[in-house]
Amino acid sequence: MASEETETSEFLKDRRGPEKQEENSDTTCGFWRFKGPTLQRFASENLYMVIYGIAGCFLAIAFSYFNGTLTTLEKRYKIPTKITGIISVGNDISTVFCSAFLAYYAGRGHRPRWIGFGLIILAIFCLLMLSPQLIYGPGEDALKLTREYGESIDHTLNGTKRDEALCQKEKPSCEEDQEPSDFMPIMLFFLAQFVCGIGCTLFYTLGLSYMDDNSKKSKTPAMISWSAFLRMLGPAIGYSLASVCLRLYIDPFKEPLITNKDPRWLGAWWLGWILLTVILLISAFFVGMFPKEMPSARARRIKAGTGVESQLGERSFKDMVQTLKRLAVNKVYIYKTIGSNLYFFGYMPYWIFTPKYIEIQFRQSAAMANMATGTVALGFSAAGILLSGYVVSKFKPSARAMAAWNCVVDYLTVAGIICYIVIGCEPSDRMNSMATLSAGDSCSASCHCDYVHFAPVCSPANETYISPCHAGCSEKLTDDLGRASYSGCKCIPSSLAPNQTFPDEVRVSVSFLSIYGVYFSIFQNQFASDGVCPVDCYDQFLIYLAVMCILKFVGATGRSTDLLLVLRCVPEEDKTIALGIGSMLFSVMSFIPSPIVFGWLLDSYCLVWGKTCSTKGNCWLYDTSSLRYTMNLVSAVLILMGSFWHIAVWYYAKDIKIFDEEELKDNPRKEELTELKEKPIKSDTN
Repeated sequence: MASEETETSEFLKDRRGPEKQEENSDTTCGFWRFKGPTLQRFASENLYMVIYGIAGCFLAIAFSYFNGTLTTLEKRYKIPTKITGIISVGNDISTVFCSAFLAYYAGRGHRPRWIGFGLIILAIFCLLMLSPQLIYGPGEDALKLTREYGESIDHTLNGTKRDEALCQKEKPSCEEDQEPSDFMPIMLFFLAQFVCGIGCTLFYTLGLSYMDDNSKKSKTPAMISWSAFLRMLGPAIGYSLASVCLRLYIDPFKEPLITNKDPRWLGAWWLGWILLTVILLISAFFVGMFPKEMPSARARRIKAGTGVESQLGERSFKDMVQTLKRLAVNKVYIYKTIGSNLYFFGYMPYWIFTPKYIEIQFRQSAAMANMATGTVALGFSAAGILLSGYVVSKFKPSARAMAAWNCVVDYLTVAGIICYIVIGCEPSDRMNSMATLSAGDSCSASCHCDYVHFAPVCSPANETYISPCHAGCSEKLTDDLGRASYSGCKCIPSSLAPNQTFPDEVRVSVSFLSIYGVYFSIFQNQFASDGVCPVDCYDQFLIYLAVMCILKFVGATGRSTDLLLVLRCVPEEDKTIALGIGSMLFSVMSFIPSPIVFGWLLDSYCLVWGKTCSTKGNCWLYDTSSLRYTMNLVSAVLILMGSFWHIAVWYYAKDIKIFDEEELKDNPRKEELTELKEKPIKSDTN
């Protein structure tokens, strides 16, 4: 910090002439009325790294919160997974159209203010995500599962018409729900993501290049790692926030009749967007306060004899074409982009669908899935980023060493994903298969259950049925606590073994039915309790979580080295456009198609759809065994293919200089290695 102040003071003393006023305005903190000598002391690259990292943390909170509430959005608005995949790529579609343009032209202007403007756009994204809740409310399906609403509906049904969840003697007419159009919420979510992509482009492409341009090259690895570490706290907070919000019912002012372990539970997914809107607006103000160029960076540039025009001058379209040509013939840049695209394509489902994967594979609640994904696993990612930043700053490895480590990360990731294949929950797989078989038998077909909503019930044999209708139940009784039980279930086998043990929920149902005078012999009559049968997958879930933590740690160690290779393999003046073009290519080749492809893959293994009159709705049950094998194998193959391109990067990275020569002299071990490499070359020449 002292060296920065010395450089700045010497620069201010030596500078004279007509450029003084322009340069002072470029290096002045603040804008409008928020400027002055008091703020100027904060014009520091270290403080920018902290503020930028915190703003990135808030942005990461928003992304992870969206991913954490994804399954709830699917259930609330009856959206198939392939459609949520299309929604999630809306930000990448906008990135394709604007990343190169914004990175090139906005990169020549006041970058911190452009970054602040990007954060304001991201606040608008949060408001758009909140808007469906403000327009349509919690929804009738959710309200039916509350005490206040459920009692009124039960009174209405008495003496009017039969409960549609029970077995029907005649095929009922299809009645549309009083719900919003299937199209409108989807359009609002997609528009929100599209707007988000513009803000993200400004934040990432301009923010990283500004950090690199205004700091010493020796400090760049540590600064990237620390800012990435601060951003990595975002997913942990975001998933934790989603976990807390989803523990509350979608209408917090009503009392639900089900627990959050019930698959029909809808959490308060909308609460977090209110908080995120506020904190993003605050962060936009602070980021926009930084100067166009740091005083210490300008002092170093002028000391080195680099003019203002070469760094921040205006660019023409012709010059942009020349820049694109230079990037197109840069082998390291092209091979790195292809390899990273294949890696991102294969790893994308684990970024977006991990909470959903945990819910359907290991029968965990949405709150538990988000808590595990955010707090535990991402803590290992943060540790990996810090460790890699320390190693790179301390030992200053060569470009080839960094490229080699990226290859190792690829192969370790493939090995971990293969482990995912064998980590499954057999009781959950069996339960889903049994539920599907019951839906297709002749008994349930006679009850006309085509448009019955998903309302699982559990038989005494611990077998789950999709609804009371699919179990053939004819009567429903509700106790004082609002718990429902069903009797006369003709599709449930009528005889049980004498030593048959019942789940706790079924024992409660038997005792409560007896209280109401519905006494029967359990060996002759059939009944079912509300909710899915209990399945214990917790041990398998912990094993999966352990493997995931290892993969997060290993993958995070390659982030700083990966970014350094991209920043150093292109000329100084091409860094911003290189990041922008890379962002555009990642969107076109990975971030857009991957969620759609894997969303379609998830839907292709759906066993039970929430069918409505107009659409098939969202998926409630999956073929978990087949899905586990297919999804993980496809991902592993794609990442393995990307590793071959990273080997090519290792081969061509031999001439890339990551650090300046003066910075390498500060590392004695590096000097010794350099001397050892030079000796055999001299002997061969002689």
